[in-house]
Amino acid sequence: MASGMMRRMTTDPTPLRLLHTSDWHLGQDLHGLPRDAEHRAFLDWLLDTMDDQDVDALLVTGDVFDSQNPPVSAQRRLYDFLAKAKRRRPALDIVIIGGNHDSATRLEAPDAILKPFDVRVIGSLPRDPADALVTLTDAEERPRAVVCAVPFLRMADLPPLKEAEDGRDPLIDGVRSVYDRFIAHAREAAGGLPLIVTGHCYMSGSALSEMSERRVLGGNQHALPADIFPDDCTYVALGHLHKPQRVAGRETMRYAGSPFPLSVTEKDYRHQALLVEVSDAAAPCTVTSLPVPRVINYIRIPSTGAAPPETVLKELEALPSEPDPGRDLRPYLEVVVRLEAPSPSLRHDVEQALADKPVRLCRLAVEYSGTGQALAATAEAPDLAGLDPEEVFEKAWARAYDGTPDAAHRHAFHELMEAVQGEARAHPAAAEEEPA
Repeated sequence: MASGMMRRMTTDPTPLRLLHTSDWHLGQDLHGLPRDAEHRAFLDWLLDTMDDQDVDALLVTGDVFDSQNPPVSAQRRLYDFLAKAKRRRPALDIVIIGGNHDSATRLEAPDAILKPFDVRVIGSLPRDPADALVTLTDAEERPRAVVCAVPFLRMADLPPLKEAEDGRDPLIDGVRSVYDRFIAHAREAAGGLPLIVTGHCYMSGSALSEMSERRVLGGNQHALPADIFPDDCTYVALGHLHKPQRVAGRETMRYAGSPFPLSVTEKDYRHQALLVEVSDAAAPCTVTSLPVPRVINYIRIPSTGAAPPETVLKELEALPSEPDPGRDLRPYLEVVVRLEAPSPSLRHDVEQALADKPVRLCRLAVEYSGTGQALAATAEAPDLAGLDPEEVFEKAWARAYDGTPDAAHRHAFHELMEAVQGEARAHPAAAEEEPA
């Protein structure tokens, strides 16, 4: 790039306006209830917001789809959105990276068609770091920033793991080496332009929604440190965690979060997209939260924990019988009941209490009062859905061999888990879908 171009760019008073969003999970259902109305409303809002905010670029940081084999309707919704976005804003740059829910090959399949329209889809880690670079331009087609688009990293993307002698985690060292290589190449290619880096990962110190976000890269012990992203990154756009948040107190390292609650634990999140204004590499960018309107409410009874049947039924009967907004827009309702003994009529009683209420019962959960003793001393089965696979692996290893697994065996376990989770998402009818 000519030095004259660089001087004109760095003194341009109009910042590049980038909209960061993530974790759409197109095709997701909530305990069997489709969420098409929410996705349709969000994407319509996103189109209008890009116009209202005069956006130059859109960045989507992974988990575009909820499963590796998304329904045709979800794929159609994505491509319909992209077509509308480009018709309304022909100069718009769009960058989409793959997340742990996405099939990288499926996401990248239309890349040859989309790329000429300034829509870049990077589902898997490219072999050549140059293929992860996307130049963002303004309305006059002048280069204004460079995106180093790193998608979700799978175990196969990392160099061979070796046991670290100084106590460092070899898996984190592997991730760091990937980012070091890609960011170094991007920094050189940017030639002084602002550098934006993406990731779909779990960062240390961030808040995880246990019910809807699967831990990636082996669990909490593999949460990535913030210094993987150097300070000269103008903005770090993250996906995977559904709660919008900063990382390590850095204003310019952000999770955009999901556009609406994907589980009951997320009902109080302030869902948003992020407007990022970038001037030049020497000046800090500014980040503004744009709240996403919620079209469907999420009710939990009781609000936390579990309650006896009589308490729950009273709360259900006290729900207001408001005008019915229509089947697709009725609030979701989750009910958690504590029982001293099995109650065969519980579901019937709950449904009777809701007979005239315009809500959708998406989940009725039961907790039994017990002694808290080990499984061998009780008649109750453990909650299998709540077991963490890595914790089970570590306990089984300790029981068989004493101590903790070494790096090689952890690596093998993580590869196996990735294969199993990918198979479950690719064939949701044959196995219960992972929550995230």
